[in-house]
Amino acid sequence: MNRVVLFLLVWLPAACTSLTAPKSNMPSEAINVPAQWRATSDLAAPDVTRDWWRSFGSTELELLIVQAQKQSLNVVAAVARVHQAEAAARIAGAPLLPELSANADFSRRGQYGGDNVFHDNTFSGGLAASYEIDFWGKNRARRDAARAILRATEFDHDTVSLTVTAGTAQLWLQTTALRQRIDIAERNLDNASRLLTLVEACRRAGAATLLDVARQRGLVAAQQRFLAALHQQASDTQTALAVLLGLPASTFTVKSSRLDALQVPSISAGLPSDLLVRRPDIASAEAQLAAANASIIAARAAMFPSLQLTASMGVVTPLDGPLYGVAAGLMAPIFNAGRLAAGRDLAVAQHEELLAGYRSVIISAFGNVEVALNAVTGYDLQATAQTQELIQARRAFDLAESRYKAGAETLMTLLDVQRTLYAALDNAVQFKLLTLQARVSLYRALGGGWKTVADARPNVL
Repeated sequence: MNRVVLFLLVWLPAACTSLTAPKSNMPSEAINVPAQWRATSDLAAPDVTRDWWRSFGSTELELLIVQAQKQSLNVVAAVARVHQAEAAARIAGAPLLPELSANADFSRRGQYGGDNVFHDNTFSGGLAASYEIDFWGKNRARRDAARAILRATEFDHDTVSLTVTAGTAQLWLQTTALRQRIDIAERNLDNASRLLTLVEACRRAGAATLLDVARQRGLVAAQQRFLAALHQQASDTQTALAVLLGLPASTFTVKSSRLDALQVPSISAGLPSDLLVRRPDIASAEAQLAAANASIIAARAAMFPSLQLTASMGVVTPLDGPLYGVAAGLMAPIFNAGRLAAGRDLAVAQHEELLAGYRSVIISAFGNVEVALNAVTGYDLQATAQTQELIQARRAFDLAESRYKAGAETLMTLLDVQRTLYAALDNAVQFKLLTLQARVSLYRALGGGWKTVADARPNVL
């Protein structure tokens, strides 16, 4: 026994120095974080908040997002994964405490017949305890890894919630825009049908050719095809929104029909360095990397001896007095065909993979914000130009209508100008949709108001 103790005292300091996780560069050291975004943003605009969707000013959108956060099946599944990680963390922390169990047995034996008939009743009961001394930190490392996985799972839940929220907003905006475009397309079809009636009348009077009639009929057919396509897109988009909300498509209908009343919010992107604590996917990747660090420590500790202490106490009748037992067992791996070494190498390789994934998530996050900012700027400029296009189309229609009433212009010219106006109106709706969706994408890229906070959860053994 003295030799074993002496052996442990000599080996313990050397072993503990080797049970350290590999050093990993932090994102700020491994990645060149830009000082500012390439695309400009409104620095005077308010910061992104957790209820960013309220900035669009739609009551229906607010109700749908609240509904999505509560009953979307993606969110429900993410919550279940968090509960699984909580249970796994408790399981991983259990070996740090002694394990106590109770046992009870009863037996009866006897002999029938003959001169020595007897019956013997025996009862035994007691408690047994076992505990592994965590010299090398194996159990602590496994507990720390499970806790880190739990944090990563919670951050993944936040990522799913943000994705569902942004997806709900995108689909609702698209459905609303399609309904508004359907209204414009119906008016355009009515305009084309009226013009066809006029051309056919002119053809019967000898003032138009068959070519004119065929051309206008083709335009009417094209408008009919375009209107049918819009109806199909609107139905598909509404179905996708219902699925995201966890509802049957046949029982769900979007009530809003216009984008005109929606506000176009201004968003402050902040500094690129702020993004490192504003996105749950980055926090999840960091937590997974921490779990990999702890797994390496546990894999290395498994290569060293383990000391198991056991104790038991009980009673056995008909014997007098309690019985007890105390034991200590030392087990050291000698030959396992390289299994433990392979486990260590596996943990190191997984750590390297997660480190690369960690850096990739950060780079992708920076790229997401740059793309979203560029989309906001680009669509705003295009929408401004399109606004002038619409203004001129309205002016042309007003002039053509005045000239037609004065007898200076034909009905065919007036209807043609009106068709141009309807096309400009359709483009205006599309650009309004793009500007709003670009801001939803920017909200999502910036983390949707999420921020890393100190973990206030109690320790889970």
